[in-house]
Amino acid sequence: MSHSITAPPRAWAEINLSALLKNLAFIKQHSNQAVMAVLKAGAYGHGIEAIASALDNQNLAYFGVASVIEARKLTQAQINTPIYLLGPTFPEERPEIVHNRWTPCISSIDEAEHFNQLNSGNTPIVVHITVDTGMGRGGFLPMALPGAISRIQQLPNIQIEGIGSHLPSADEDRDFTLKQFASFEAAVRSNKAKYIHLSNSAGLLDYSNTATNLVRPGLMLYGISPIPKYQHHLSPVMTLKSRVSLVRTLPAGHGISYGRDTILDQDTRVATIGIGYGDGYPRAVSNTNAKVRIRGTLCPLLGRVTMDQIMVDVSKLPDCTPGDEVELFGPNILVSDIAKAANTIPWEVLTGITPRVTRTYTTS
Repeated sequence: MSHSITAPPRAWAEINLSALLKNLAFIKQHSNQAVMAVLKAGAYGHGIEAIASALDNQNLAYFGVASVIEARKLTQAQINTPIYLLGPTFPEERPEIVHNRWTPCISSIDEAEHFNQLNSGNTPIVVHITVDTGMGRGGFLPMALPGAISRIQQLPNIQIEGIGSHLPSADEDRDFTLKQFASFEAAVRSNKAKYIHLSNSAGLLDYSNTATNLVRPGLMLYGISPIPKYQHHLSPVMTLKSRVSLVRTLPAGHGISYGRDTILDQDTRVATIGIGYGDGYPRAVSNTNAKVRIRGTLCPLLGRVTMDQIMVDVSKLPDCTPGDEVELFGPNILVSDIAKAANTIPWEVLTGITPRVTRTYTTS
């Protein structure tokens, strides 16, 4: 009788569902509005089905996704929370949207008329109207909104449930964002839609308004604040980990990694770790003084990140041995700091963690 043997993963992401629920509780308390949890891009790399399952009993207004592919995954997982498509849809996607009663957002009269034509049943399809208050990505300009709503209200197979817009720079440009809130409030003032929504994570953290009653947290749901002063309220949900595969002492003058950017100036204990840019650990952190955490100690990266491995200086850790766990980012090294070293944003790092990184889920 043969037994299969399965080795543990070289690189894995521990997803802490208790931290997820703690972040959601803070969102609800801080905003005091209904919540659309943004689960696009595989729930920001955390695993869309597992995150949706963990949040499905939390009385949320919607799960926000970017595409029909993501909506389909949630429906196949028998998720009960309503599903909202965050951007314009392609004509070929709309029959499936109507069939599954997902909620699209409408950016043009053509879209609305097509949905109306496709929905021949007795129940109107619920839609939200998108207003472009400065993002430039989709929606009706504020001055065109009243006319658009008037025309869409005449379509018998469509019901307008909400009006939304999007903040392009709530974490970068406060003056513009305040003007955007004012513009949006003026545009929706006389509207009686069930849901009025504008704020992403930065918007709901750092701005208050009386016009909206729904917020759309993304990054902060996963425990990372786009505005650093609020980080202490949040708990990172993902911890990216790997293991030490090899520890050697290399002599002064020895080069490390491709291009030999790093030449050791003294004898150095070097640990090789089983993760690289093929797993989504950014190559751009090469030669930036980025660090990893081993046995509670921060150890500097040496040389360039390679596709499958990195090397770090463990001279401060005489007991470091193959098999030791390594934290690449998580509660002790924020993904925001890794992103900064890579000259990018935490959204890109999280969504770039590749499928070969095993996701494991804990509630502790």
